Amino acid sequence: MRYAICNETYGDWPLARACDHAAACGYEGLEVAPFTLAAGPEELSAGRREEIRRTIEAAGLTCIGLHWLLAKTTGFHVTSEDAAVRRRTAGRLADLARLCAELGGRVLVFGSPQQRSLQPGVSPEQGTENLVEVFSEILPVLEATGTVVALEPLSPVETNVLTTAAETCRLIERIGSPRIRLHLDVKAMASEATPIPEIIRASARHLEHFHANDVNLQGPGFGDVDFVPIFAALRDAGYGGWVSVEVFDYAPGVERLAGESIATMRAAAQGAIRS
Repeated sequence: MRYAICNETYGDWPLARACDHAAACGYEGLEVAPFTLAAGPEELSAGRREEIRRTIEAAGLTCIGLHWLLAKTTGFHVTSEDAAVRRRTAGRLADLARLCAELGGRVLVFGSPQQRSLQPGVSPEQGTENLVEVFSEILPVLEATGTVVALEPLSPVETNVLTTAAETCRLIERIGSPRIRLHLDVKAMASEATPIPEIIRASARHLEHFHANDVNLQGPGFGDVDFVPIFAALRDAGYGGWVSVEVFDYAPGVERLAGESIATMRAAAQGAIRS
């Protein structure tokens, strides 16, 4: 496994400074929230995209992909009954896939609870149909760019669509493309009745990407989650991808969050080997 960190953790730090700090902590990858770069991908010229990629790579990091895909946007929704909205949303996701590839990334983590929750009058069955339509529409672009959408189950507190890993796996199987896979997040999995290690093992065949955090919204080691059995499950599942730190409460400060999170993950990985 390789360790990455989400760039919005660094707030208003210049990108080069954030990358240098992440590399100094021992991270190898940077996961990027598009809203930290521009209001929309159309605002990023080819030259600016190349500059961002060079800045990340100059620090010895890899841009592993994008997340918070539709955060801080309006007019996009994947389960909307409005066909024009769905087409517009598919277009934005396709544009983000192209941006991801040009930055050197592969994975697009689709969480976006506000842009997927069922709107009034939309049944769960129709919402699922609309989801399938949107993600099926962007498959040619994912193929052309070599990118993958990783669907993220979220807690029922955040959304009423794809609230368990099992439900998300069923949707992935229905779409039936290697370009639509699974993302798992520790905080989100903690909302399920099934223990996190069991969720990981049960859904391993679909797993593309992983977020490490705690139910207290901070990083690994800042709360009560025991990461040793989590890393043991990832090992047993044969997961060799990225484990990316994503936090929502920055109160401890970015230096502590970045440094102590990777230290906790490394210790947990070693503990998993010994267990």
